[in-house]
Amino acid sequence: MGETGKLPPGFEDVLNFRLSDAIFGRRARRFFMGASIPDGYFKYTSKYKPKPLSELEQMTLLTSMGGNTGWHNLIMRGERYAPYLSNYAGSAGGRTFPSAAGFHTSELFFTDDEGVYIFKTRDAPAMAERDEDGMFNVDELLEAHRSCVHKIYDGRLKIPPETPHIEAHNTWVVNHPGTTMVIPVGDLAQHILAGICYFVQNGICFYDDVNGKQMDGIEQFSDIVDVKEPYPLTFLEMWSLSELTTELGISCYAGMLMLQAMGLGGWLFNGMDPFSVLGASGDPEVPGLGFRYDTDERWSLPNPTGLEGVFEGFTPPHYRNMRHAVDALMERKFGPGGPYNPETPGYYKDTAGVRSSAQVPDEHFKECAALQAQYIYDTFGKFPGTVPSMFVLPYLQAHHLDLDFYDRFYGKGAYLKTHAEHMKKWHPDE
Repeated sequence: MGETGKLPPGFEDVLNFRLSDAIFGRRARRFFMGASIPDGYFKYTSKYKPKPLSELEQMTLLTSMGGNTGWHNLIMRGERYAPYLSNYAGSAGGRTFPSAAGFHTSELFFTDDEGVYIFKTRDAPAMAERDEDGMFNVDELLEAHRSCVHKIYDGRLKIPPETPHIEAHNTWVVNHPGTTMVIPVGDLAQHILAGICYFVQNGICFYDDVNGKQMDGIEQFSDIVDVKEPYPLTFLEMWSLSELTTELGISCYAGMLMLQAMGLGGWLFNGMDPFSVLGASGDPEVPGLGFRYDTDERWSLPNPTGLEGVFEGFTPPHYRNMRHAVDALMERKFGPGGPYNPETPGYYKDTAGVRSSAQVPDEHFKECAALQAQYIYDTFGKFPGTVPSMFVLPYLQAHHLDLDFYDRFYGKGAYLKTHAEHMKKWHPDE
């Protein structure tokens, strides 16, 4: 990154911090200013008041976890459909974490003492220009990303610090005053729909291995997919869930490394009930993120589908049917701002030529994808059929460390130099 302008001296530490130190200095550091452990060997109460992250600290963390990093490079070739460019990607922009085939179906939510927010970068174009060395100006990059923060609710995320909403070992620390908690959420419905399109592009269709039957009508697409050797539906959904979990986990890991460089405490974890987080606990006193959800006697768990007007899954009721969702996915890819729209800017020497060289799916292709998706919805009562429409796991919490606690219980090396100097370098007036 480039010059830091009027940013505090601690930011210079971020720019000069060694990657190896971030990797090998990574550690879950949970005890924050204002924390209290009421009993046991580590019984201790902080003498400090909770100290929220500053706006700059939050923006630095969020941008590291989900910031736009310029234009997606796209996938240059697929042997089966050469000379066309592959048409898998969902976004023209790249982010700090990768996504399977460039699908990018997730967004970051976060909460602090003031509210609950979404950090919308999924479909952002390049937000800052790289210099000749391929790097960004820090001030320009952070300023551009401030516009991606949108407040959803006032007040901290409403999840009580108790089981079953929060794991027993986390009740004393998670989502307490002064902390910032980042919650990457993936639209698994869209990810699986993009996966179906990917597989159709490569001549593959699916059968219902749960009920032991072929999908009705798939034989009419034998000219573009192998209907004699279909893949099992559960493979598609397990594979997609694994891809999306990897995406969300890498986002959190990027944030975890940034915490070391900034000298903030925190950790990557999964110790919260995902249904409580999304708002599908069934308890009106625990609204979480407030996602709408459905229940059905065929399902063992509720199924969150989205937050209306904010983050809606590519499935009914947010779309009329799965053909409507397929059309929406095609619009995201080929419509204005999409990765395969010749009018979308980029950094190729012939950007329009590159973007227009991808194969545009015809009606036959879209009907093949929609038939399989609609079969899943009709058969299981939801899309996808065996995994949630919306998925969350893991999370990242950030906070200011109470170094006195670590000095009391640990030997040398319990925290890094950046932690020791954080207050002096990031909050010199305090």
